[in-house]
Amino acid sequence: MSILNNALSGAIASQVALSASSQNIANLQTKGYTRQSALLNAVAPAAGTSQAGNGVRVTQLMRFSDSYKTQQLWRSASDLGARSQTQPYLSQLESVMGDDKASISSGVDAFFSALNAVAGVDPTSTPLRQQVVTAAGLLSQRFNSMNNVYNAQLQSVRQQRNALIDSANSTITSIASLNAEIANANAAGANVSSLVDARDLAIDSLASQMALEVSDQPDGTRNISLKSGQSLVLGGVSGKLSVTGGSAQSFSLTFAGTTFALDATKAGGQLGGLSTYEKDTLLPLQQGVADMAKQIADKVNNQLAAGYAMDGSAGKPLFVYTPGSTSTMMQVADSYQTSDLAFSADGTAGDTGNLQKLVDIKTQPLTLTKIGSVLLSDADTQLVGRLAVDSQQNKSALTTAQSMRDQAQSDWQSTSGVNQDEEAVNLVEYQNMYQANLKVMSVANALFDATLQMMG
Repeated sequence: MSILNNALSGAIASQVALSASSQNIANLQTKGYTRQSALLNAVAPAAGTSQAGNGVRVTQLMRFSDSYKTQQLWRSASDLGARSQTQPYLSQLESVMGDDKASISSGVDAFFSALNAVAGVDPTSTPLRQQVVTAAGLLSQRFNSMNNVYNAQLQSVRQQRNALIDSANSTITSIASLNAEIANANAAGANVSSLVDARDLAIDSLASQMALEVSDQPDGTRNISLKSGQSLVLGGVSGKLSVTGGSAQSFSLTFAGTTFALDATKAGGQLGGLSTYEKDTLLPLQQGVADMAKQIADKVNNQLAAGYAMDGSAGKPLFVYTPGSTSTMMQVADSYQTSDLAFSADGTAGDTGNLQKLVDIKTQPLTLTKIGSVLLSDADTQLVGRLAVDSQQNKSALTTAQSMRDQAQSDWQSTSGVNQDEEAVNLVEYQNMYQANLKVMSVANALFDATLQMMG
């Protein structure tokens, strides 16, 4: 009887729909889960018959997914990754360089204040001269401490990029493997929703590390490439990222036996953010401080060489500047004595002619990398000001990136996420559908029994 077959198909279809809703509810808190629903189609009657139809069938389990919203989610992950990785480094430098008690500016002020104290009291006073030597040592320590902070950040950035490359390679391999599984499952007609969810989560993770271009293929796979065009994943084939070098890292991508050089500053995501910070902020700041240390040392040493010490001998260099040093950029010359300070311009012990020229150095210009010509007294302030601008710009961009990410996640959730209220309604509807079909089956059985009794 067609009525019995129709009711049976309806009961089976409602069971499949109930199973889909139960799966959705079970994964209510599962990250990246995409909700599913049974797609029901009526089965047409046989040609030339007077039947209403042959029931219903589930043609597929449909995933609620919007490609545009998913792509937006990945793009926002890349922007957020770039800004979020940079801000902690900028905030640390702002805190250190802006500390009045530990800044280079306070060291410079203390050194020239010590020189002024000698000029205003007694140029032959050993305690006052000692204050100058002590202030010179403290100024050197400020430069060395700041250089150590830069070197520590450089090391951290490079270690972090190494870890990012390792993590990215693992994710790239995983995406290629999932592509192969999805293609095989699609060919066999199996449900690939959970595999697609796992792959999309992996792509989202990779997108936070570097900016991606993702394209869908007819077999269900997704090809992934960098913004610059180099392929990371083609179907089930994966590429491999590499980083070489210590202090000067270089990056490359090997795919299908061919190796391409990569500009990490253009990679986007966390990798691009860290590389851009190193190139455009950290290294220029470090070089600016090195420029400042060298020119202060040169100016002071050259002026001391033009004067006379307490015993009438030629002045000796006070500072020793060591370019490229990872620990001691600047220091007071070994065994330097207070009597070696050449404050006299004419060789007499009480003269302050050369001391006045030493004091005037503070108002002389310096040339700093990416800053240009500034007064010595303003040099550190200019460096800190540039850092503050970079930090503020990144904070603003980070706030925007976080808002875009939140919006993208909300948009994705509205389409692909599980709505508890909606699923509760679906459960009731499909339960009613199941019970109604069982009732139809009961009626069909009653009719069939009645017919048999009439014939018996």
